[in-house]
Amino acid sequence: MNDLVHGEPSWQLSHDLVKLWITCRGGHLAPVEFDLGERVVSPYAMAPWRGDEADSKLPGLLAVLRGDFFCFPFGPQRKGPPHGVSANAAWQVVSGGDDRIHLGMDDPDSGGWMEKIVLIKEGQTAIYCDHRISGVEGSFNYGTHPILDFSGLEEGEGRVSVSGFRWASVYPGAFSDPRNREYGALLPGARFTELGEVPLANGGSTDLTRYPARQGYDDLVMMVNEPTTPKQPFAWSAAVLDGYVWYSLKNPADFPATLFWISNGGRHAAPWDGSHFGRLGIEEVCSHFSDGVDVARKDLLASGSIPTSRAFKKDQTVSLRIVQAVAAVPDGFGAVRSIVPDGPGFVVITGESGQNVRTPVDWKYPL
Repeated sequence: MNDLVHGEPSWQLSHDLVKLWITCRGGHLAPVEFDLGERVVSPYAMAPWRGDEADSKLPGLLAVLRGDFFCFPFGPQRKGPPHGVSANAAWQVVSGGDDRIHLGMDDPDSGGWMEKIVLIKEGQTAIYCDHRISGVEGSFNYGTHPILDFSGLEEGEGRVSVSGFRWASVYPGAFSDPRNREYGALLPGARFTELGEVPLANGGSTDLTRYPARQGYDDLVMMVNEPTTPKQPFAWSAAVLDGYVWYSLKNPADFPATLFWISNGGRHAAPWDGSHFGRLGIEEVCSHFSDGVDVARKDLLASGSIPTSRAFKKDQTVSLRIVQAVAAVPDGFGAVRSIVPDGPGFVVITGESGQNVRTPVDWKYPL
């Protein structure tokens, strides 16, 4: 039986520390409740509108909008819905249980078969997501799309960081177009080397490690991860909210870049109506920013050896795995400075204060 959650029929998974819902339409993961002992936290954002009350002409993605979803292809498309059928259409159950679910769908746009496998493990505040793509021929971009809710925090109270990156830039075009009643604060196309100092369109710079910030604007930046090493076998992204950290672990060979969709009330057309504020998308992608597959295939960043699409073969299955998890952190922890393995089933998360948190997670899962 499906639960009706924020207007959408949804499947539920649960165990001792995690309870989550996945929408039947679009496979959006949210809400998620993590039990940290003294309290339960729910970091994923829900749209300020309900899908069953939204304009029927909206694509499924925008009607459902919440939490994390898989985009194949990523971005707007000339044919087909934004972020692909996988983020908009109905998924079907292949198999399932209390702690895992295996979903599938035919994708008429790519001609392939998509699978979404989500599982949780006893004793861990982690979610393991595997997206499998088979029967697809050609080059495509793709990505995950977790959206976190910072709207309950004071300005700059949340802290955001990513593992080392070798290239970073603000979106080079008009990500927020005033002609569409959208407004951005960052300088289009500006390159940067530190999240703490990113150029503004009106001069000066701003600190992207602190959020919420720059209310009234929506912006997009992309960071390309450094290669892994034996001591740092995965790439990571992290957000410290109110006494806890949300983080994701990935293989940068599968997801070479991280996007920050900084959505703080900068869109005023429907359904946004200036009400989508304090949200931050921390999206792991193989893409050219948020551009569609046609742009991704142009390989515009080839001079920097930055892949923006991936070649798929009809007779091969590609598995794209990622981990998203939370852990409690002490007061004054600050932004995450590192996440490193500590044995086969733990990581150590270090904040800018120098304090460490050791937490159980299968960090080898995405590798």
